Amino acid sequence: MKSKAPLGLILLIVAQSLCAAFFAADVVADGIEARFPHIVNWHFAVEALAALALIAGVIFEVRALMALLRRKAHLEEQLGLAAGAFHEIVTQRFSDWGLTPSEQDVAHFTLKGLAIPEIATLRGSAEGTVKAHLGGIYRKAGVKGRGAFLALFIEDLMAAPDPADPTGAPDAPATAQA
Repeated sequence: MKSKAPLGLILLIVAQSLCAAFFAADVVADGIEARFPHIVNWHFAVEALAALALIAGVIFEVRALMALLRRKAHLEEQLGLAAGAFHEIVTQRFSDWGLTPSEQDVAHFTLKGLAIPEIATLRGSAEGTVKAHLGGIYRKAGVKGRGAFLALFIEDLMAAPDPADPTGAPDAPATAQA
């Protein structure tokens, strides 16, 4: 099972945090030891700026990591919604066309991009049977072949929602008027 958080980045941030704490403590110790008039020298100033830059870098990395993790979660959620919507479109189309369970099985494999021999092997049937099912699927869908069949679903995915429709359903395809 994959970890949700990028472990390498977290370890790097922890290591940088420890270094920042060490350098900040060293700067404070040098400042206490040197007292105020002697604090203002180039060595102390460089160490202090380096420690501050390291602390700022750690803060930036933590914020960037959190933003990336939020973005990843959002994209995964959107992908899940899209996959669910596509499944609903496929199920509705298959129902509208009246596909048999065997035809639905073959149609799913076709949508996944499998070739006829692969579908036949997975279903444990002859290639001729798969071809017969595909013929029935194409006839019921009103298309001539695999490309047109796939295009039906791609069009549904690419259809923009109608802003006037409160349900958010995609626009119906334009039809020619006589």
